[in-house]
Amino acid sequence: MSTTAPESPTAIERVFYPPSPEPWGRRALLSPLTALSWTYAAAVHLRGALYDLGLLRAERVEGLRVVSVGNLNVGGTGKTPAVLHLADLLVREGRKVGILTRGYGRRSQEPLTFTGAESQPSVEDAGDEPLLLARRCPSVRIFVNADRVSSAYRARDEYGLDTVLLDDGFQHRRLARDENLVVVDEAVGLGNGHLLPRGPLREPASSLRRATLLWVRTSTAPGASESPPVPFDARTLGLPREGEGLPRVRARYGPSAWVDPSGGLHPTGALSGQGVLALAGLGRPGGFLKTLKSLGVEVLDAALFPDHHRFTVDELRDVEARAVKLGAVKVVTTEKDAVRLPVGFSAWKVRLGVDVLEGESHLRRALGLSGASADL
Repeated sequence: MSTTAPESPTAIERVFYPPSPEPWGRRALLSPLTALSWTYAAAVHLRGALYDLGLLRAERVEGLRVVSVGNLNVGGTGKTPAVLHLADLLVREGRKVGILTRGYGRRSQEPLTFTGAESQPSVEDAGDEPLLLARRCPSVRIFVNADRVSSAYRARDEYGLDTVLLDDGFQHRRLARDENLVVVDEAVGLGNGHLLPRGPLREPASSLRRATLLWVRTSTAPGASESPPVPFDARTLGLPREGEGLPRVRARYGPSAWVDPSGGLHPTGALSGQGVLALAGLGRPGGFLKTLKSLGVEVLDAALFPDHHRFTVDELRDVEARAVKLGAVKVVTTEKDAVRLPVGFSAWKVRLGVDVLEGESHLRRALGLSGASADL
């Protein structure tokens, strides 16, 4: 667990997303990670070449529209809110929708399928994101299985679905897709541009040639949609030339409500001026801390853990004790983290909403929806 001053970046964030060009001393210090990233890059290039040469082939499930939602960065770009927004839009348009997910971090290998309206598995068996997706989109069927080709056939043949969202699917090339949507956070772009473990990239930026739509999470302030959109420049995000000609969606993320421990919704100003302790297990917790600041709360301390961390009883007791000692009125967390909290642990959750500022017609085309409106 990391205890950090409010809004201060974690060690990984400082390496992956440096605020300025790295001095030679830092580059020399991190050179062992650079060497490891070359090994990782070789494996990525080899796998990509096998698909590009046709030695490995993607399998197409006829009669099922597959829309992949993924990213180049590891964690923290805003992929899950994008999936939620797309699923909700498809349901409102009358589509029969499923979400195919691996269920990162789960302990079971058993294929699972459920909806938010049905009895749900434990977070240990399903993973946190599948449960969050089910609870936020109760009419969408969730398929949890590392073999997403198998899940796609089940979606079509057993449940009669017509559209599936392939969650975190950009690197999963076994299943052919109709659209490849890539999420990029405007605030950090592609970070330092290095592959893991030296940087945040799971693939080189040149892999964007496989993308069909770029979803840009924008830092535009509320009200900016009333002004002409800022001209898109792929270079400001660290994207290569392949990213410049991609159709794009610009979407503003922001808190839409507070969710109390019993599930009740409250306006975003409900905790304004109150002292809180922030609890999170995220790839980039800095964004969460900034969100809390925008809500007007006073973050007295932050207990930060690795992404998808499974909180232990002792860790949560320590969080509660620190909150009492500091006089924090509430422990606050994200909806994804809350899925991993045990019943009875009292925490308020921030619910994020998505507002599409630009590219609605591109989005509707990618989803196979009619009546696309003109872009902003």
